[in-house]
Amino acid sequence: MKNNYRKLKWSLMLRTVLMAFFSLAVGYIILVVLIDGVLQDSFPAMIISLLMKFGMSQTEADRVYGTVFMQNKGLFVAVGFIILFLIFFYLAMSKVTRYLNSIGTEIETILSNSEAPVTLEPELRPISEKLNTLKMTLKRREYEAVESEQRKNDLVVFLAHDLKTPLTSIIAYLTMLDEQPGLSEEDKKKYIHISLEKSIRLGELISEFFEITRFNLQDIVLQKETLDLSMMLEQLADESYAVLAEKSLTCSIHTDDNLLVDGDPDKLARVFDNLLRNAIAYSYPGTNIDIQAFGEKKDIIITFSNQGDQIPPQKLNFIFEKFYRVDNARQSRTGGAGLGLSIAKEIVELHGGAIAASSSPVCTRFTVKLPRHQEEQQPAAAKKWGRIAKNGGKE
Repeated sequence: MKNNYRKLKWSLMLRTVLMAFFSLAVGYIILVVLIDGVLQDSFPAMIISLLMKFGMSQTEADRVYGTVFMQNKGLFVAVGFIILFLIFFYLAMSKVTRYLNSIGTEIETILSNSEAPVTLEPELRPISEKLNTLKMTLKRREYEAVESEQRKNDLVVFLAHDLKTPLTSIIAYLTMLDEQPGLSEEDKKKYIHISLEKSIRLGELISEFFEITRFNLQDIVLQKETLDLSMMLEQLADESYAVLAEKSLTCSIHTDDNLLVDGDPDKLARVFDNLLRNAIAYSYPGTNIDIQAFGEKKDIIITFSNQGDQIPPQKLNFIFEKFYRVDNARQSRTGGAGLGLSIAKEIVELHGGAIAASSSPVCTRFTVKLPRHQEEQQPAAAKKWGRIAKNGGKE
């Protein structure tokens, strides 16, 4: 890093040396060759003649010349060298101003979104490389912002369309119940049940709208405390029993004891709930979802594994981006706003951890790594998250 501008330093130093050399050379020529040489007689005569034109006599002019010029010759020589040095310095610094002008011009091309690469003088190669890196970074961020905004807009359109479908069904079935009082009890129960399901779906879609707005308007703030992850995971699986049973799924949990972390219980519960619901949504019916948690040095590793369709590698790279959904078909039951995994990633990283995903024809696995709680003194009992988990709903 220190040698990045070596060529520029040598160029400026060489110009400074040449500037001093030319100042001395020109000064020497003026003083020795001209004033004390070729113009040795004519220069004093010219000065004396000039003084006499101002009304001085020959004697007075000779005396003034001797007093002012001859006795202060050293001072005049020094002043002359300084003036010459400043002139050459100005000429030498014009190269520096050209450097600055070229940098300014290239910055303007970056701001104008020009596709041309930044090219500067060889001495400014480090700056040229940094400006090209900056240009590529800005281009990439601009592209990502446009892509994110486009995905968001598409999702808003999709959700708006999906809102209309259950709402239309609800209105249709309620209209039938209102206009046909003679319907059988069986038909009434059927239509009421369908209307209830559509209403629940409508509520989910409205929640997704609020999720999009909330994600853009607020930052995530953590309220940390020491908590036991094994208890949280058991609680989570227990509360998902009904959803698991609906798809004929089972959930097995294998955790080490004393998995303590310093974290926000609500936010971490949201992460694990999202991962579990994601596994439920994309699991084959009749399969098992495996949740494991164990300690690894100073970290705790949590994995959610399920058996389902393999996520393509090209989509796996973007799965944690905002508003990205692997499910392009927008199935009504699995299509979300594409915010869950993005928010999960942000929450995990705010806790100093990391989240990753892998997928194969055999299974898809999400892995969360969180820093283990470090005791500074006598360990205190960790807070249990939520109520005590039941044994039902897990194998």
